[in-house]
Amino acid sequence: MRFTLATVIISMPVFIAALPRGVKPGGTAIPLALYKHSSLVNADNSVNPEALKSHVASTTAKLLRGFDNFEKNTGAPHPSAVTGIRERGSGGEPLSDLPDNPNFWFGTISVGTPPKIYIVLFDTASSDLLLPGVDCDDSCDGHERYESLTYVYLGEPFMIRYANGESAFGHQYADNVTVVGLTANGQTLGAASHYSRGLQVEQFAGDGVMGMAFQAISEYNQSPVFQTLVTQGQTDEPVFAFNLADPNPELYIGGTNPDMYIGDFSWAHVIQHGFWEVTMDNVLGNGQILLINIAAVIDTGSSLIHGDPSNVATLYEAIGGAYDNEPNDHGIYTYPCDAVPSVSLTFGGTSFPIPPETFNIGTSANDPSRCIGAIVAGRFASWVVGSVFLRHVYTAFDLTNARVGFARLA
Repeated sequence: MRFTLATVIISMPVFIAALPRGVKPGGTAIPLALYKHSSLVNADNSVNPEALKSHVASTTAKLLRGFDNFEKNTGAPHPSAVTGIRERGSGGEPLSDLPDNPNFWFGTISVGTPPKIYIVLFDTASSDLLLPGVDCDDSCDGHERYESLTYVYLGEPFMIRYANGESAFGHQYADNVTVVGLTANGQTLGAASHYSRGLQVEQFAGDGVMGMAFQAISEYNQSPVFQTLVTQGQTDEPVFAFNLADPNPELYIGGTNPDMYIGDFSWAHVIQHGFWEVTMDNVLGNGQILLINIAAVIDTGSSLIHGDPSNVATLYEAIGGAYDNEPNDHGIYTYPCDAVPSVSLTFGGTSFPIPPETFNIGTSANDPSRCIGAIVAGRFASWVVGSVFLRHVYTAFDLTNARVGFARLA
């Protein structure tokens, strides 16, 4: 079935039965139940340092996987992998690859025959569809396992490595994958025979992950789901868009939802096919331009903003009183809670502020008068811009024109 206009996925902070939103002129809006998983913050509003370190390590590991896949698939190293810092370890402590996180956005898709519903994380910084296989060991207990009468076994193994040294592994299949009525026929997916600890039900609310980046960083080196939908003519526009703001966050497939934003988009072109990686014009701190022309990966599967260590140090020095929380503490910085800085990111010539209450992710467990900033020092030349920023803009991803657009929320 092909819808004539865009189709929408609605996400809610907790599971809610899907309810119709009504018919939009010329098209149909179909809500699905989504989930929001929490949290990096303890009950007393102090940041859980292990969860925060784990999240930083998780994002680092995801970029490393993308860099490695890019080189494997294209024969050339990713530019950010060349200029970045590629340490894989972090002192040997156990780290979850997908920890509890205040902004993991999940929705439902259906796969196979008869169609089975799976809850997936929509991730714009990876490219593969990963589900637990029917023959998965007890690491997949509690998840809906992939089984279908229409599967095609492709005979190709896969292994996805995570921050804690564990892996998810299994074999590749092809089957029909449906996202709100739009079907990608013969879509490659991975059916895991083992899930890493961070994907197990105690830590991960979904059944699997649906990557939405480009094929160049695919572990399988196959077309991602959205690219398949576009290639097979399932969407009127080669665009999907996110609104991650409460109370009605949504993923819109096949265009943009004009009810969710105001004004025009500020577009930034993808600088390297692989991730949705664009040029961030500048970073403003307390009204002053502090950093310019920074490569930035737009990542709905990450909560924080990760920057290269030198520029992050420059930023915090300029906005006053911030310092590294602990020596070598995964790039985490603090500042006086009574002096929250003003920080904005600029894309396509437009500056978008990060509200102070969002920039402050919680108090330090070591000193409640210090707050931890949502920008942390990563390990690569490219920054990673996660939902701490994306919750405050409407973001469109244009596949054909290879660009990302940002607009103000309605």
